[in-house]
Amino acid sequence: MVLPWGCRMAAGPPGPAARHSPAVLAAAHTDGSPARSALETAMHGLKQALLQIWRLTYPYYTTRETTEVRLWPLPAIRMQERWIALLMAATVIGIEFAQVAINVRLSYFNRDWFNAIQGKDAAAFWSLLFSVFCVWAAVYVASAIIQYVIQSFLRIRWRAWMTRHYVDRWLGGDAHYRMGFSGAQTDNPDQRIADDIDQFTQTTQSLAISFLSAASNLISFSVILWNISASFTVPGTDWHVPGFLVWGALIYSGLVTWITHRIGRPLIRLNFEQQRREADFRFSLARLREYGEQVALLGGAEAEKASLRGRFGALIANFYAIVDRRKKLAAFTTSYQQVNVVIPYILVAPYYFAGQIPLGVMTQTAGAFARVESTMSFFITFYVTLADYKAQVDRLTTFDASMERAVAMGAQSRLRVAPRDGGALHLSGLGLDLPDGRRIAEAQDLTLRPGETTLLTGPSGSGKSTLFRAIAGIWPFGEGEVATPAGARLMLLPQRPYLPMGSLRSAATYPDASGRHDDAAIREALEAARLPHLAGRLDEDAPWAQTLSLGEQQRLAIARALLAKPDWLFLDEATAALDEPTEAALYRMLRQRLPDTTLVSIGHRSTLGAFHERRLDMTPREDGRFVPTDVRAPVAAQ
Repeated sequence: MVLPWGCRMAAGPPGPAARHSPAVLAAAHTDGSPARSALETAMHGLKQALLQIWRLTYPYYTTRETTEVRLWPLPAIRMQERWIALLMAATVIGIEFAQVAINVRLSYFNRDWFNAIQGKDAAAFWSLLFSVFCVWAAVYVASAIIQYVIQSFLRIRWRAWMTRHYVDRWLGGDAHYRMGFSGAQTDNPDQRIADDIDQFTQTTQSLAISFLSAASNLISFSVILWNISASFTVPGTDWHVPGFLVWGALIYSGLVTWITHRIGRPLIRLNFEQQRREADFRFSLARLREYGEQVALLGGAEAEKASLRGRFGALIANFYAIVDRRKKLAAFTTSYQQVNVVIPYILVAPYYFAGQIPLGVMTQTAGAFARVESTMSFFITFYVTLADYKAQVDRLTTFDASMERAVAMGAQSRLRVAPRDGGALHLSGLGLDLPDGRRIAEAQDLTLRPGETTLLTGPSGSGKSTLFRAIAGIWPFGEGEVATPAGARLMLLPQRPYLPMGSLRSAATYPDASGRHDDAAIREALEAARLPHLAGRLDEDAPWAQTLSLGEQQRLAIARALLAKPDWLFLDEATAALDEPTEAALYRMLRQRLPDTTLVSIGHRSTLGAFHERRLDMTPREDGRFVPTDVRAPVAAQ
């Protein structure tokens, strides 16, 4: 699947066709041994993981978006974001390589310094300390500080770019709405955008630098170790093995790495599950806060306690499983790290005691062996980090795939919404399906005329709200065409309005963020919607969804409509929480203040008929599908 900026994103694990492709089958029959099969599985898993990381990383470092950057005291300049990112990344990597070179130089300083100690050469001791060690140590410290600053700025810019693009994709094309129908792993998108992106950018950067450092250390110190042990024989024998210590470090590290993976492999699955359960528990608490009044009215505290205990218990159970697995891994890696302190000295000691090498060469050899062995053990050192990282990559990858499926769902829908010349709104050949494929309603030829108020009635589950969603262009299941008036502004008010976080002003003018409505107009709209007590609180920040009753929220949505002045206003039981006199007063007010707006309402109250010129009733056919049918309605109230 292709992302908007041109890279390809994996849609998840390979399907059956991929798993049974000729290449895979050929590989499977090459060697039937368990060891071969395990190795192939591990290599395939590594390849897939690297591809996932590449697909998540590639878009930022190839983006052609331009931005402004300023490096004090130079003036600000505009350039492509990718060049800023690549320049900072190259600088960080260059400093890392320079630090490896400094460590190599200090390795020779260490050799000469200990030889001076062994030879009681005070002049050489002090000269090496001040002319070599102090100089290079100061350069190392300064470079480390510069590297940290650049690395931090790179991480901030990368996270900001990824967050912005994920939010754009999540909200674009109503993907956030359709993802609920995609059947994909889309739990807690807030955590994936807020936490997983942050952790991904930080860990990717850290692991990449650590890996490059390990690789350069491995090459540099392997050369030192190979040259030192070029003439060594296997202790206790006359066998001459070129680069004896290098091979020893390689075999030792490979064995320990394999054991570490066997012990820690379950951590990948456990970490993924822990992040999901943590997010579920946090979401449950936030949802309880949002619906606190309803829970209190129903006396649901005990039920909520049981639910929270269950979710938290699952979280804790998985955490204990992680602790148990990390305990085993820590027992092995800690033992391994303790043994590492003496292993190189044990290997080199026979040559030192035999007088083949001086003390300085012994310490340099031990240091070089430790460097080579530790870089070969990169996998062991970062195993827990890698397990956490794999979970982050999986969560972002599945989130990507879910958004792509949601976008594809809209693109593949046979239900089309398009503007058409003329003032009427026309439905032709419309069939509305549920997500499971069952057809719920049809409208083969229905026209809503401008200026004619219409009331849509029918039993619950007959497809009234679904019809409104189809007209709004967000319902992807079905077929047919919805022709909307060209250039007309449509607005839909649901039964439970959405109130964003922030000031009352932003809640009253949502989704218009242009600031084109002055305070006087907003206050007038609130008073007309029978909310005069809120007119003086425009600058107040509050959780309005919890502060206002449902009736007040519905009246606030009416005030939005007064400010927006749409050409067509669809009210999906948007006054159901109000008493009948207030509802009647608001409908009269809407007719007076929005005379050019066509009202289309969904409602169950018989009193609503007096405020609409036309009534459509969702009536069932013999096949169980509902169709909108004209019913004689009373003359609309003035």
